[in-house]
Amino acid sequence: MRERLHIILRKIERELKPSGIKESDTITLFQLVNFVFSRKGIKRIWRIFYKIFRVVLRYCSGKKGLSPLYSKWLKKYNTQKPDLSVLKAEIESWAITPLISVIMPVYNPDKEHLIKAVNSVLEQVYTNWELCISDDGSNEETILILQEISANNSKIKVHYRTENGNISLNMNNAVEMSSGYYLSFLDQDDMLANDALYFVAKKCIETNADIIYSDEDKINDKGDRFDPYFKPQWSPHTLLSRNYVNHLFTIKRSLFDQVGGFRVGFEGAQDHDLLLRATNKTTKIEHIPEVLYHWRVHNNSTSYNPESKQWAFKAGVIAVKEHISELGYEAEVNYYKPASGNYIVDIKVADTPKVSIIIPTKDKPEVLEKCLRSIFEKTEYTNFEVLVIDNNSNQAETFNLFKEYEQRFGSIFRVEKYADKFNYSAIQNFGALQSNGEYLLLLNNDTEVINANWIEKMISYAQLNNAGAVGVKLYYPNSCIQHVGVVLGINGIVGHAFVGSDGNHPGYYHNNNLVTNYSAVTAACLMVSKNKFDEVGGFDEKLAIEYNDVDFCLKLYSKGYYNIYLPQVELIHYESISRGHPAMSKESFRQSQQEGSYFKSKWNSLIERDPFYNPNLTLEHTEFQFNV
Repeated sequence: MRERLHIILRKIERELKPSGIKESDTITLFQLVNFVFSRKGIKRIWRIFYKIFRVVLRYCSGKKGLSPLYSKWLKKYNTQKPDLSVLKAEIESWAITPLISVIMPVYNPDKEHLIKAVNSVLEQVYTNWELCISDDGSNEETILILQEISANNSKIKVHYRTENGNISLNMNNAVEMSSGYYLSFLDQDDMLANDALYFVAKKCIETNADIIYSDEDKINDKGDRFDPYFKPQWSPHTLLSRNYVNHLFTIKRSLFDQVGGFRVGFEGAQDHDLLLRATNKTTKIEHIPEVLYHWRVHNNSTSYNPESKQWAFKAGVIAVKEHISELGYEAEVNYYKPASGNYIVDIKVADTPKVSIIIPTKDKPEVLEKCLRSIFEKTEYTNFEVLVIDNNSNQAETFNLFKEYEQRFGSIFRVEKYADKFNYSAIQNFGALQSNGEYLLLLNNDTEVINANWIEKMISYAQLNNAGAVGVKLYYPNSCIQHVGVVLGINGIVGHAFVGSDGNHPGYYHNNNLVTNYSAVTAACLMVSKNKFDEVGGFDEKLAIEYNDVDFCLKLYSKGYYNIYLPQVELIHYESISRGHPAMSKESFRQSQQEGSYFKSKWNSLIERDPFYNPNLTLEHTEFQFNV
């Protein structure tokens, strides 16, 4: 409920801000009074209080998990869905219809839940499926139900284990009966949407993917649907910190066999373990942005009571560590305590490569000095150089600061002059040319380091073969969030996720506190290997003021590298202190508009559909709310 109330209060805050003012800016007392006593303000305030009342009422009535926003989204979604007859006609036009084997492990299920799960398969609009059930030594009542179910439908196969084993063996037994080209997994108490296998089959035909997954939600015994998980496209580093793929998970039978199926000893995390091993063999992974799976919530389910399967999360830790070992690295993996089944993954740095910290600056010595002091006083990592790129400073205090740090730190601190007109991209490219490090750490001069191990943590992910840019968690001086990842399409171009939210806000499914792939991260603090920087040609110098870091990240992504948000590293960002906001003058505003147009023309397809942000989420603001 607290998160829901927070969202409502954030809406009030947005209503108070005139157009052109950033979410992070504060409002004046005049603006507040003017709003409160206006007709428009009174109407909106009453609407907000009504929403708060509804949230409190739902909480007190025992429906605290149910979201009126999701109910509204479902209503909109269902009215836009094509009729099943339309889907049937489309299926009939297909040249091929791959057989999909639905795999269901069973052990002493609730009778009603099992029947509903089976019926959800029987009611599929796509009919070329088989249901393969393996029972793991259930009681007599369950056996009788399964015999009755299979007797009435030749497409349902049942295997009966003579003694109770474990979930991994049981699922492998179900797979052994299958004949399908693809395997889709369904738990004994969950349900498929009636168009689930239609979407899976369609994606199979269109892409020949090796792995397919969809969005999901939860369902209770009253049939209420709630708590949807709208997922990103394939995100390999997100998968390290949690099994975000989850349901509906579909895999080619040939790939399943290639990796050896489910492994004994990983019970409870067997699906995460299978995914991690399978992704060592393929990158042909597709996401369907449709809610195709309804995860049953009851007292013994992991979705309702995560503590009921602590043993499962221990298996998940081992699975993640082994996967990283397969990649050639070692890692320390710990539980993320606020959300069971999620992990804090710290990958060990293979060596001590040299890091070049590149800091563009112009005067404002007091700002730069705070940044430099935090680097040299707090940093534990020793193999680094600080390269200050001076862009036409003219204050004596600035040059005195340069001289002081050169005398104190010798060769690890250098100042290089960039005498041309300010161009952020050109300055970064110039800095990269002057650098000696294997890794570039781009850093704004208006930042302040918090963590002593910040450089080592950033290298740990930047060293991965498929890593692009590594960004970090940035706070405003008031401890609110400035950066936890960049989302394309927000307000028509780009926006920072959860900007201005409380610094402790967990984000969408704890994204703010877990390693997560985004399309882009800010260059206020960004690390990338120098080889990859050179591979994509550095920064685009046509973007002198804005969008240059996002453009750089998208160039990395277009080359097959994944950009990473790393919450283990935190800095304070005194945003735009040194240069000011890009819209503070007519000239800079005009240039900002021109660069925005250029950026949009260059990356329009990604702006329209950010791969790491679900299309079922709104683009009106940055809090991952439903698109209603």
